[in-house]
Amino acid sequence: MASTETGMACRTCRYYDTHKLNTGRPQGDEGLCRFNPPVSQPEPQGHGLWPVVSASDWCGHYSPEMMAGE
Repeated sequence: MASTETGMACRTCRYYDTHKLNTGRPQGDEGLCRFNPPVSQPEPQGHGLWPVVSASDWCGHYSPEMMAGE
């Protein structure tokens, strides 16, 4: 059974950022995965970018959203 069928998708992961808290504008169901550090870019003036993921994506780093008191 795929992880998305069990509800373990990016949208419910504590590392998923919808951009709402950092005043960004979400594009469709895309968000940022904050589990790993930003990925560096090849341009000399480039800065690191967080991986963009779909809310329905999943990976092996899934961790449920934090509950109150955590």
